[in-house]
Amino acid sequence: MNTPVRIFVPRDSAALAVGADAVVEAIAREAAARGADVQIVRNGSRGLLWLEPLVEVETPAGRCAYGPVAAGDVGKLFEAGWLEGKPHPLAHGLTEAIPYLQKQERLTFARVGITDPVSVADYRAHGGLAGLERALGMQPAAIVEEVVQSGLRGRGGAAFPTGIKWKTVLATEAPQKYIVCNADEGDSGTFSDRMLMEGDPYALIEGMAIAGLATGATYGYIYVRSEYPYAIATLQQAIAAARADGWLGLDIQGSGRAFDLEVRKAAGAYICGEETSLLESLEGKRAVVRAKPPLPAVKGLFGKPTVINNVISLASVPIILARGAAFYRDYGMGRSRGTLPFQLAGNIKHGGLVEKAFGLSLRELLYDYGGGSASGRPLRAVQVGGPLGAYLPESQWDTPLDYEAYIGISAMLGHGGLVAFDDTVDMAHMARYAMEFCAIESCGKCTPCRVGAVRGAEVVERIIRNEQREQQVELLRDLCDTMLGGSLCALGGMTPYPVLSALEHFPEDFGLPSPGTAARKAA
Repeated sequence: MNTPVRIFVPRDSAALAVGADAVVEAIAREAAARGADVQIVRNGSRGLLWLEPLVEVETPAGRCAYGPVAAGDVGKLFEAGWLEGKPHPLAHGLTEAIPYLQKQERLTFARVGITDPVSVADYRAHGGLAGLERALGMQPAAIVEEVVQSGLRGRGGAAFPTGIKWKTVLATEAPQKYIVCNADEGDSGTFSDRMLMEGDPYALIEGMAIAGLATGATYGYIYVRSEYPYAIATLQQAIAAARADGWLGLDIQGSGRAFDLEVRKAAGAYICGEETSLLESLEGKRAVVRAKPPLPAVKGLFGKPTVINNVISLASVPIILARGAAFYRDYGMGRSRGTLPFQLAGNIKHGGLVEKAFGLSLRELLYDYGGGSASGRPLRAVQVGGPLGAYLPESQWDTPLDYEAYIGISAMLGHGGLVAFDDTVDMAHMARYAMEFCAIESCGKCTPCRVGAVRGAEVVERIIRNEQREQQVELLRDLCDTMLGGSLCALGGMTPYPVLSALEHFPEDFGLPSPGTAARKAA
């Protein structure tokens, strides 16, 4: 009996947006007409987004990639012999040998694009659940220490040591504790949380279960951005399967220890990504930032000790428990250990996801992976870390991608999102947009953010119009200083980063002399 040829077509949102479902229908139709025995597997995306839908055909030599495949290409692909991995203009050879993938260090995303995201058997066959099984044989404090020793820091942007947060929750006595996953991925240019949830949801579920065992929490919530319907559906299907398989519920794998979880749809506001606003929203209230202390680790969801971690933070935990803290810690540099999934977006030729150890440069990501600008014009600026991240000029693109190194240049890595701009960008308009964004998304609780962002947009506009430009620039700097020091949360506190970086590195766009011009005049 012949084994059917397996054909992998992503079910990831990015692939669906460019016709993956139509490609599946075309493959099924063409295979039936030709009497070809095929099995279509819906996998996650490999992260080469410029090639989506990227279809892979399993051959004796390995999985061969073809893309971007449109429904109209399918007949010619069959004619060319793609079921045997034969050449075609859309062929890229063995998927694993594509340089974009081959040069990566995929730890958290090791299974994404490889497995069927909702198959428990597939997850187990590719190393899944090894971390949870080890954690079930450990004391809570030992699990926490493993995470501490790994050097894992919050991948949502704040970069707070994950193990320290867990240690606080473990040490806080309470009859009920919670694990909350912040999956309200709202930063511009970011999509790693979505890709993980759609492409390997069990990694997140396993990570949350381990966090529960480590801290004594017995229930969890995944707070997912409302604009991610496919991620929500995939998570719900995976949670039901995990529960049926016995590794969620009142008696995990017969251990007598309990942990269960559910998905909650977010309220559709950027501020819900701030951890205390998220908690307010989860409790059914308006999303408003809470004053700290008390910290959520002591008094969080419903007033109980709560671990709040980002998707990538929690999904990185299973490999730490499975392979050991030292294995994970060996990647990276300084205090930035392990890997980060960088997301390339904006005016970039090869947009997508690149998981690498900390320490490479922005220039490497932009050119070795991204292939330069999509427009073919010179790249001029890159915003790193979402809408609150600094705009970096070319002179800073060789700074190692490391939390402390970026703090040293008044920037941040944030969630690993990079948005590239070519030399047609107007940085004064980008600075004004940063203030406008903050004004729209502010929860309104604190004056520096609520009022400062509105006044900031007005001041930038006056600078652009050359209305008392020098005085307005001084006023803008003072306003940014107030927002930095006086805002209740990072929304107001970090909006000055893009504004001041644009003013500092691209003064000519504000009608101000560039540093080089001032130096020449002084000479």
